[in-house]
Amino acid sequence: MTTHTDHGSHHAGTHGHHDRATHSHRHDDTEFDWDVMGPLLEQNGELSTPQYTAAARWIAGLPTAPRVRRVLDIGSGPGVIACLLAEEFPQAEVVAVDGTPALLEHTRARADRLGLGDRVRTLHAALPDELAKLGEADLIWAGNALHHMGDQRAALAGFAGLLRPGGTVALVEGGLPPRQLPRDIGFGRPGLEARLDALTAERFEEMRAALPGATRETEDWSALFAAVGLAPQGTRSFLLDLPAPLSGPALGHVVAEFTRRREALADQLAADDVAALDRLLDPEDPAGLHHRPDVFLLTARTVHLGRRA
Repeated sequence: MTTHTDHGSHHAGTHGHHDRATHSHRHDDTEFDWDVMGPLLEQNGELSTPQYTAAARWIAGLPTAPRVRRVLDIGSGPGVIACLLAEEFPQAEVVAVDGTPALLEHTRARADRLGLGDRVRTLHAALPDELAKLGEADLIWAGNALHHMGDQRAALAGFAGLLRPGGTVALVEGGLPPRQLPRDIGFGRPGLEARLDALTAERFEEMRAALPGATRETEDWSALFAAVGLAPQGTRSFLLDLPAPLSGPALGHVVAEFTRRREALADQLAADDVAALDRLLDPEDPAGLHHRPDVFLLTARTVHLGRRA
């Protein structure tokens, strides 16, 4: 299995996780033009930088924080988080691990642009099969990556086995689906985003069921940490709150998300919801996303920490 995410939530977007152009579920590399998707994923990751910076600083500030010399960013996508972690842990080597070579190229280019090329390196690996390639680490960041692995408990045990004593696994899983529009947008049936979320959740279940070795787990991440020999170190959620009116990259992100959801879910949506999406995506429609004064972006990402004694 190839794993790559853009560190999003599986609620956001429909081509997987991270989601969040915002997220990617499993794809064969042939599905995407990565010259187009790579910069889009990178831009979307940049929107979430405040959340991930706050999460990294939370980890670094814990009384139990390890001395971080080597970081593994699992399912690193285009490298936004890998570079952020390199900045927040300035003594560390950061290894961006992904199954998509084109995204690793984006990571290398981003690290070079930011002057981090000497500390951010890339590793092509298909997970969980090639976990042994990764080497040991003081911090393993798995941003919406674990849910791409059929047997999540076994994969988490594999991560635990890579930790140095005192090392930490940071799982980004859960959170809340993003909201970008009012419940009633003035046309169509109210509650469009909730219906899109319901279909996205069904797609997520189908994705999970199709994974090799798919095993159902209660998503009690603290209990899963304990089951693989890690001590739970806490859970926190980090908010991204960009109020209306949106412009620039944030508005572009919302338009891209709705475009992707329209493409992915049209065959399952009622005709009136497809018509509402078409109006929202019409750049000439005054009630469309490009012109609405009430478009916002509100989402929460949840980080769960487990420590090796």
